[in-house]
Amino acid sequence: MPSVLVTGAARGIGKAIVEQLASSGWDVIAGVRTEEDAAAVTGVNPQQVSAVILDVTDAGHIEKLPQALPPQLDAVVNNAGIAVAGPVETVTPEQWREQLEVNVIGQIAVTQAVLPQLRKSRGRVVFISSVNGRISMPLLGPYCASKFALEAAADALRLEVKGWGVSVVVVEPAQTDTDMWRTADDMVRQIEDRMSAEQRTLYAKHIAGMKKFVPAARKMAVPTDKVVAVVYEALTARHPRARYVVGLGPKVQAALVTNLPTPIRDRLMATMVGLPRRVRG
Repeated sequence: MPSVLVTGAARGIGKAIVEQLASSGWDVIAGVRTEEDAAAVTGVNPQQVSAVILDVTDAGHIEKLPQALPPQLDAVVNNAGIAVAGPVETVTPEQWREQLEVNVIGQIAVTQAVLPQLRKSRGRVVFISSVNGRISMPLLGPYCASKFALEAAADALRLEVKGWGVSVVVVEPAQTDTDMWRTADDMVRQIEDRMSAEQRTLYAKHIAGMKKFVPAARKMAVPTDKVVAVVYEALTARHPRARYVVGLGPKVQAALVTNLPTPIRDRLMATMVGLPRRVRG
């Protein structure tokens, strides 16, 4: 049976991917951050699922990863990720570094660690990106920047390893029905809490717009099983595409918005998130 490493496997999309691949006969190595998460994820299907403690930002974990994997590895699904939000001006350099460390550096570090095995198996690298890897949204600058960077790295890697028969695929979900979107209201409150009093005054209307946008975005969230189905196709298609956008709506959004003139795109994004046209201060 084919084997796959899935990072960020404790919850959300990662856990759903683990469950689907295991039920389809794959030997799944679930990358999780705690022993409690390891016990929970292996309990789903003990015969097909094993776990490895893997914080993608921990150099020690990355160094030990090849020894923790089976001799043959057929694929890696780089799913681990976080979302840092807020106006660019208010997000600290430390928060920017954390965002990029997890969503970009961590995914690349895992991929580097397993590429020798994937080269032998002529295997597959799947990156879970986002439609926000092509469409940047206000108040989500750090998250979008990380996904743009991940897509650029994936494009370079795809060309570099093609000669060994290794395929590199990017999967681009939009809003997905996971903990991140279910708790998005809390995320907006945390953005406010991190701001200084002056920043809260300056960006009050931006935050108010975001609070209205979140419930609407949550209603458009797709079930995780749609993302999982696309990941499965990316792993099993004989000739996988370089990119898969999840869902008809996001496909239309990506095709339309990325081809609009910048002024029109800016106006559309601002209206969608409820940004004020003019602010004082």
